[in-house]
Amino acid sequence: MAHTFDELVEMQKTADEAHGRVMDLRDTYGRPTATPWSPQQTEAAWQNWRDLAGEVQEAVTAHATEEGTPRYDVEAVVRTKARRPEPEPANA
Repeated sequence: MAHTFDELVEMQKTADEAHGRVMDLRDTYGRPTATPWSPQQTEAAWQNWRDLAGEVQEAVTAHATEEGTPRYDVEAVVRTKARRPEPEPANA
């Protein structure tokens, strides 16, 4: 399925939020290699983030192919837009 640029940005935001949850768990419980996490923590956090990140990568690749644009360029713009959105214009 083809995704619009805005959909790619939203997918990236969702993956970034999932990554944030993984980092919160790491900060709370330590690294999973040093202090093993429960299967629920591993499944809920790590697997969710990996799945979402993989979906973003597949969608970016498909979008870049359709647009005839280098994949790296699409990925960079999507990540920048997702992580540093433009401020809302002030109502004057």
